[in-house]
Amino acid sequence: MQIANPIYDVVFKYLMEDAKVAKLMISSIIGEEIETLAFLPQEFIGEIEKSDGTKISKRKRISMDPLTVYRLDFSARIKTAEGHKNVIIELQKAKFPTDIMRFRKYLGEQFSNKENFQKVMIGNRIRKTGLPIISIYFLGHKLDYTKSGAIKVSRQYVDLMTDKVIETKESFIESLTLDSYVIQIPYLTDKRRNDLEILLSVFDQQNNADKDHHILNVRESEFPEKYRPIIRKLQKAVEDNNVRKTMDLEDGIIDELEDLERTIEDLGHENEVVKHENEVVKHENEVVKHENDLVKQKLGTVEQRLGSVEQEKEDLRTELENLRKLLNNNK
Repeated sequence: MQIANPIYDVVFKYLMEDAKVAKLMISSIIGEEIETLAFLPQEFIGEIEKSDGTKISKRKRISMDPLTVYRLDFSARIKTAEGHKNVIIELQKAKFPTDIMRFRKYLGEQFSNKENFQKVMIGNRIRKTGLPIISIYFLGHKLDYTKSGAIKVSRQYVDLMTDKVIETKESFIESLTLDSYVIQIPYLTDKRRNDLEILLSVFDQQNNADKDHHILNVRESEFPEKYRPIIRKLQKAVEDNNVRKTMDLEDGIIDELEDLERTIEDLGHENEVVKHENEVVKHENEVVKHENDLVKQKLGTVEQRLGSVEQEKEDLRTELENLRKLLNNNK
């Protein structure tokens, strides 16, 4: 079966804007049952950044402005072992390692958004507290050291006096910290050790079926029945002309961005060379300054010695003159 490659933003968007598919995908990643899942208001999702740093809402039409991060935000009700809880799920997909600062900025927006709160009982009073946030990152690049295709970064309460794990959850802590999940797409290869790895295999770039990597080949029979909606949704994307055209546009954008990255890297190298040369010149100037100080010091010493010699000569002249006068008087 041929499916559209979800590493492309347009395909990923086509996939995740289907509420049923998004619920299935996210639930499988976080390993918890999602009872309800809803998109946050349009102005809070899919934010992109133009090359000049200005923001554009997804509601505005754009043409070829380069984008490197695709973002979707959801509100969800999750069933956990401790009971039900409401959370914000922030899902982001990035192409380059340099996008890390955008992740921090978007996360900061979620924490500061006044709409992301709930009312809870604290100290026998109903108070507002921030909704817990779960972040999921799909990376098109590799991390520096970790080779796992899917990573969970979870919090744990620990009593530092006893080293025992605290099982109860606190609204204060939950609203200020978060769990994260990192998916490294380059490491999603041919291993299929559990259901999650089978699901994420739809991102396996080794399954490419065309030279542009727009299409992937998968076997529907290898996927559990519960994941078939995801496969079929990606199959439909292949038949969507708008999706195919936008993938071509993304290729052009990525090429431009990669050229820009290389240019920035080259400029960074040149800057380091110039910086090193400036340091060398600065050092040489310091050496010259030190040598000048030594010359001045020696010159001062010589001048002092010359002054002493002149004084001695003058004293000798005076003494000689006195001797002549004495000699004349004795005649």
